[in-house]
Amino acid sequence: MNERSYERNKNTMDIKTTSPLKNESIQEVSKIFKMISDPTRLSILFLLQKEELSVGAIAHSLSMEQSAISHQLKTLKTSRLVKSKRAGKNMIYSLDDLHIFSILEQVSTHIEEQEKEK
Repeated sequence: MNERSYERNKNTMDIKTTSPLKNESIQEVSKIFKMISDPTRLSILFLLQKEELSVGAIAHSLSMEQSAISHQLKTLKTSRLVKSKRAGKNMIYSLDDLHIFSILEQVSTHIEEQEKEK
């Protein structure tokens, strides 16, 4: 494991590191974790892993309002985790990046290991 030293500049809040990742890359990684840290967005990603769905179908599956789902889908789309296509009057959503699930599988494995240690 690489030894990392972090120093916070109080004025700009930039993180300086000796990590092999550049500061811009660290910021991008942080944004992805922020996207998947929200339970609703995470639930949407898991639904879309199984199949392409409309806003209405996602809202029904999660027992939420369509407007709340649309807001979360816009956020996921901006982060390029979700993409959309038009099907008649509806927008159909699907995953834009399957790499996210390799991260989620690692987190799940980590949680399972912690549960076994209890």
